[in-house]
Amino acid sequence: MQKRLKIAVIVLVFAVGAVACVLCLRPFSSWEPIEQSEPVGRLARMEPDYSETVVPPNIAPLNFLIDEPGTAFCARLSSATGDPIEVFSHDGAIEIPARPWRKLLEGNTGQDLQVEVFARNDEGQWHCFAPVRIAIASEPIDGYLVYRKMYPTHLRVRGEISIECRDLSNFNVSTVLRSTSYENGCVNCHSFPRNDGNKMLLGVRSTKYGVGTLCVDGGAAREIGTKFGYTSWHPSGRMAVYAVNNLPMFYHAARNEVRDTVNIDSLLAYYLCEPRRVCVEPKLAQKERLENWPAWSADGKYLYFCSAPKLWPSDTPNPPTQYDQVKYDLLRIAYDIETDTWGDIETVVSAEQAGKSVSMPRCSPDGRWLSFCLVDYGYFAGWKDESDLYVIDLQAAGQTGKFTCRRLEINSDKSESWHTWSNNSHWLVFSSKRLHGAFTRPFISYVDANGKAHKPFVLPQSDPRYYGTCLRTLNTPELVLTPPKATGEALAKVFRAPEAMAVSMPITMATPIAQPAAGTSSWQQRE
Repeated sequence: MQKRLKIAVIVLVFAVGAVACVLCLRPFSSWEPIEQSEPVGRLARMEPDYSETVVPPNIAPLNFLIDEPGTAFCARLSSATGDPIEVFSHDGAIEIPARPWRKLLEGNTGQDLQVEVFARNDEGQWHCFAPVRIAIASEPIDGYLVYRKMYPTHLRVRGEISIECRDLSNFNVSTVLRSTSYENGCVNCHSFPRNDGNKMLLGVRSTKYGVGTLCVDGGAAREIGTKFGYTSWHPSGRMAVYAVNNLPMFYHAARNEVRDTVNIDSLLAYYLCEPRRVCVEPKLAQKERLENWPAWSADGKYLYFCSAPKLWPSDTPNPPTQYDQVKYDLLRIAYDIETDTWGDIETVVSAEQAGKSVSMPRCSPDGRWLSFCLVDYGYFAGWKDESDLYVIDLQAAGQTGKFTCRRLEINSDKSESWHTWSNNSHWLVFSSKRLHGAFTRPFISYVDANGKAHKPFVLPQSDPRYYGTCLRTLNTPELVLTPPKATGEALAKVFRAPEAMAVSMPITMATPIAQPAAGTSSWQQRE
């Protein structure tokens, strides 16, 4: 009898719990009179802000937080065709279901998406805010975004640094490589040829295992026994140009961004995949110049790069007193990969004429656009609030013979840096500090046929509160069509192994060190 009674009690408890769950999960729409809502003559405050943006048809749901007072909330998403999506929430967090979201976007490419926001007050009255308009582009974005996740260097937190790969159609994130795989070292400077995730160069360092560059081709990886700095693959995938830098970091006593760095000495070298050889072109390694930031043209016929006069002797103190007087020109040099020959250097943007310093050039894969950053001085845009994105129409330059640059419409009063183009040249992903000032976040902007960059939106996250609580910076974004195949322990094993391709270069300055002394740092981790 007692046993039956216990069973009956357990069944009753489960039944009550099930009913409670059903009531809790019951959709508001079956009993909430939102159709009788009173209009509010303004847009609702939303985080993140997606209003008046242009989004890819293959982007993950734009989850957001309704930042308005209320006891209940609702968002209704609709377009020209298909069923609307209604999401109700007790706390203002709107998490859009993936399947109807994907169906709505795919069925309305080239159309507008309308988002109606409702909030219920303490008296039970619903209010409807002015509808938010979001345009759905016809052109998709590359499927994956590879970026580095780390604590900002000035926090001095000994934490994990990782290269992560995000599926842009959903919220799935995979890890390419973690620094904890090799004694909490550093990992940075990942690069791909023409948005091809199957081929990758990745810089790694560790006080225990030394310094190296992982060269990945499909599922296979090998180590090159030297560091590759800022790297650009030739679009053929047969060679890559990289910077060799001496980049000490220093700190200012008092200003909004206390971190700073200076390029004490540098050159550009290049790696030929076959026959696996590192070479130096004298024109790219001049003793009196500081070469940096290589970037290949879409057809591989020109290498764009930044270069500034060296204002100090080799035994200069750190930092040199002239650190804030260095301004970089944007130059280019012709190249023939079939004969491995270099042409003459020509000036694209003169620092003297611009009154600024050029940093981080990138060419769009269709060959039309050349984007870059302009800063007051130096080479590193990520730590400079004044850093803005500019663009040159290379097609027009080919017709007129003049390189005319213009400031993009998407800049803010904070740093814009680290940008990458989609394979179809219609999407520009860049790092910005506009949300909170301290942490870089990836933003996505649609670039139309005329080169207009439309209002950017932050990379969507499953939790709309993510960016308000994340104390990591997400930088160096790279768009790829497919995710890297060799990842995780497969890469870490290659780096930890004693075998590596030896590198010897015919230079005496800024020579990379394959195996630094224990406890020393061969390069700073960069944001």
